[in-house]
Amino acid sequence: MLQSPAGATIAAMMKATGWQQHSVRGFLAGVVRKRLKLKLGSKKVDGIRVYQIAGVEKSKRAPRKSERLIWRRVTEL
Repeated sequence: MLQSPAGATIAAMMKATGWQQHSVRGFLAGVVRKRLKLKLGSKKVDGIRVYQIAGVEKSKRAPRKSERLIWRRVTEL
């Protein structure tokens, strides 16, 4: 979802994961941005905020197994 050209809304991520709004926002900030070091862009389309992964920052170390598992989950969204 986050990698698609159309991006994903909080509501779409909530429906796909079964999570509450605050959990989705925490995941985007804590995991996608901070742990995975991905650039997460957002824009308003018809008054609705749409999120999309903009690019990947270079990391000095290889991702941990837990980060690879999280990344796999993110790409399934």
